[in-house]
Amino acid sequence: MSAETLAWPGSYGGDAKPRVGFFTDTSICIGCKACEVACKEWNRIPESPQGFTGKSYDNTLDLGANTWRHVAFIEQRVPADADGGASLVEAAERGGLVEREGLATSKEGDGVRWLMSSDVCKHCTEAACLEVCPTGALFRTEFGTVVVQEDVCNGCGYCVSACPFGVLDRREGDGRVWKCTLCYDRLKDDREPACAQACPTNSIQFGEVDELRERAEKRLAKLRGDGQSEARLYLADEEDGIGGAGAFFLLLDEPEVYGLPPDPVDSRRHLGAIWAATGAAAAALGAGLVAAVFGGR
Repeated sequence: MSAETLAWPGSYGGDAKPRVGFFTDTSICIGCKACEVACKEWNRIPESPQGFTGKSYDNTLDLGANTWRHVAFIEQRVPADADGGASLVEAAERGGLVEREGLATSKEGDGVRWLMSSDVCKHCTEAACLEVCPTGALFRTEFGTVVVQEDVCNGCGYCVSACPFGVLDRREGDGRVWKCTLCYDRLKDDREPACAQACPTNSIQFGEVDELRERAEKRLAKLRGDGQSEARLYLADEEDGIGGAGAFFLLLDEPEVYGLPPDPVDSRRHLGAIWAATGAAAAALGAGLVAAVFGGR
């Protein structure tokens, strides 16, 4: 069944387009940051170098108002042999690196695996940011994506705290919220987003969400068949806490390793139960006070 989002496609009627998004295959990301550069150039985003932390070669560090695409670099110490938990396929490949490149094992202190992933706004199916916005600055486009209208945003910040991924951010000196638009202006001209067009390895794949999910499942099956037992899809499940996302990922380790929440939830999802519990507690408190006041007479 096709993924549906709040206010899409119903509110657009005949003008609704197929829902589009990103499938990011981190297994083939080389960390070149071409997507970051393309995003900044097309959207005229201010520079945002944050310097090196001493723990990574990454110099942008995280998503923000001036970083709509962020390529994370995760360096891990890993054993190069099967005794350390690697499959026979992985052990053979790592052993080849040791022999060819002189890469030592983690037991000797230098065995390293680099995980790289280009992060972006998830364009959630159930987008809390959109629902809490009091001005209507955030809206669902005819492509099922979520966009901020900077000329309507008043900088209240409600969406910033509502986002379970920490994607939204207010620009310093501006006060308004900015984030990935999935190149909405390019979509209207039947062009793919700048980041996907610039990616040299096709790690960032753009297309219709349903087709991308099918492609992702096939890629996951291949990787697991090749011995990548830790490979998994992230945000491709319509039954998760945000109803699935328009931007989802194939990861080679736990989401937390990439700085992603393991079980993100739309912050509005349990509001009914919360208010019901609050009402019940208030009623019980009121009854207790009445009993205390009149029970002693």
